[in-house]
Amino acid sequence: MTDRQRILIVDDEKFNRQILSELLLPDYDVFLAKNGEQAIDRARTITALDLILLDVVMPDMDGYEVLRRLRDDERTRAIPVMFVTGMCESKDEAKGLSMGAVDYVLKPFRLAVVRARVRNHMNYIGQRKQLELDAFIDCLTGLHNRRRFDQTMESEWRRATRHRKPISLAMVDIDYFKQYNDTYGHGAGDEALRQIAKAMLKVVNRSGELVARYGGEEFVMLLPEVGRDEAIHIAEKIRYSVEALAINHETSNVASVVTISIGGASIIPCLDGSAVGLLGLADDQLYLAKREGRNFVSWDSIHF
Repeated sequence: MTDRQRILIVDDEKFNRQILSELLLPDYDVFLAKNGEQAIDRARTITALDLILLDVVMPDMDGYEVLRRLRDDERTRAIPVMFVTGMCESKDEAKGLSMGAVDYVLKPFRLAVVRARVRNHMNYIGQRKQLELDAFIDCLTGLHNRRRFDQTMESEWRRATRHRKPISLAMVDIDYFKQYNDTYGHGAGDEALRQIAKAMLKVVNRSGELVARYGGEEFVMLLPEVGRDEAIHIAEKIRYSVEALAINHETSNVASVVTISIGGASIIPCLDGSAVGLLGLADDQLYLAKREGRNFVSWDSIHF
């Protein structure tokens, strides 16, 4: 997988596509389209597209219509579009900007100017994406935070409901963590949180799965399209992995090392259910896991 930013160049002239492609390929992943329909199709299918360089004057569908359709589609409306045109009248530029274009590149190309304009926009896009990413990351553990979990949980719940697919959720709590902090200090507690987060990520790492810090010493694990048996297996593997870290915990009433308790639930949702209801089921099971003596996995499964 590449970390390079991605650009789609749309121009009906092969010569123009070639010039822009050769100019930008050293720094970006470049994709090409020769007409409006092809541009819309590729904008919908190329993963993580960062910028579209869009010719205004094209046969069949001009750049303005392409931009209008991109903005009407939730899959493509957020992709920045920079117009490429020989139309240099201020009214033409104003029209494109009012429709949502981020900038203009004029023909004939001044290559140094094109490179600089694209670089400036890509730097801005990269900074914006990093800010968005930081807003969803727990700075201590590097896991997703509760805000990201809440957002992902709602979307995965809707998807599971729509396709009648199972979804599993687990709440994870560190056993007697207050006593751990009191005994070893909050610095050691922070390090324990980081180690446990890494242990969980080694197990829950498939596409679509999510581990988040829910708050304090509590984590949450979301497993789309995972049924009860597989979810319990994953939870037990995490429980064992944390115990195997062998983080000393002399004041625990469970073991001589840090352990965790896990409560989870698996369901195939229907329209009258809710993500909040699933979270409540998992929380109830976490309570039961603690009542069973901790360092334990308790699980429920239900259709609603």
